Amino acid sequence: MALRQRAPLGTLVAALLCLVFAFLLWHMIGKWSKVALNAIIVLVTFSTGMARLNYFEWMFHPVDSAQFESESTSKLASSEMILAVRFGDDARAYPISQMAYHHILNDVVDGVPVAVTY
Repeated sequence: MALRQRAPLGTLVAALLCLVFAFLLWHMIGKWSKVALNAIIVLVTFSTGMARLNYFEWMFHPVDSAQFESESTSKLASSEMILAVRFGDDARAYPISQMAYHHILNDVVDGVPVAVTY
């Protein structure tokens, strides 16, 4: 966690050092070395940007407005695993195959707000 907190500053310093180093070497190296140096600069720039982003937000989006089908119209296989929630007379089933992708679903069951997670 400490490394993750310091990564943006560390990668920024590394990127600046890389650019200074590349600038100093540019006039002393040949054509193919410049190609390799450009590839390294692109990689360092990409790494610097990724250190500042939370890429987990790109992968896991919560479902804010779930849509449900009745049991009779559902196309779930009988072997499909589900998460089930029941409050009062209201019951909901959430397919694990969908929850594995989204990881969290915000819903209201019998007037009670719930955050379903897997």
